[in-house]
Amino acid sequence: MEIKAGDLDYNATYKILTGAIVPRPIAWVTTQSSAGVVNAAPFSAFTLVSPDPPLVLFLSSQRERRKDTERNVRETKEFVVNIGDQACLHDLHMTSAELGPEQSETEQFAIPLTPSLSVRPPRIAGAPVCFECRLVQLLEFGNDPHTMIIGQVEHFYLRDDIYTNGRIDQSKLQPIARIGGPTYAHLGEFIHLSPPAR
Repeated sequence: MEIKAGDLDYNATYKILTGAIVPRPIAWVTTQSSAGVVNAAPFSAFTLVSPDPPLVLFLSSQRERRKDTERNVRETKEFVVNIGDQACLHDLHMTSAELGPEQSETEQFAIPLTPSLSVRPPRIAGAPVCFECRLVQLLEFGNDPHTMIIGQVEHFYLRDDIYTNGRIDQSKLQPIARIGGPTYAHLGEFIHLSPPAR
C-alpha cells in the first residue's frame, strides 16, 4: 500500500505514526502550577537527548488549548519525569483524563506523591525511577503546534532494588510501553547480542 502523506488528515496521520513507532517509552510528568496545583500526565513522545549534561525531552501536543503540563513548565521552569512500572499502569492511564487546570489528577485519583529534592513539583511515590528536571528549552513544531520540552536532570531517584553495579535492571524495572490508542505493553523476551567486531 502506498499513501501520499499530504492526502491524509491529522487523525489518519497520527494513527499511522503512533501505530508504527512502537513501543514508545512514557514520560509520566508531574508539574506544579504557580497556584500550587499538582498536575500529572503521560507523554509517549519521550526520549533522552544527552548524558552530559543529562537532558531529556518530551513532546506536548495542543488541540483546543495548551496542556496544563506545558503551561506549568512555561510558568515554573520545573518538572519531574516519572518512569512508571507495571504496578503504576492504572494510575498512569487515569492521569490521561482531561481535567481543568484547577483540578489535580493526583488528588482526583488518589495517587500518592513524595517531595522532590531539587525542584518544587513532587514525584510519584510509586514510580521506580524519577528525573527531577529544570527547563532548558521549548521548541514548537507543526500546525497545532506541538511543543518540544527539553529539561536538564538535576537529580535522579532510583528504587534500590532495580539498580545494581551502576546499571538499571530492566527486568526488575518492568517499564510500561505505549502502543497505539489506549493500549500498553510490557517488555517481552530480552535478546542479548555481542558487539560487532571493530
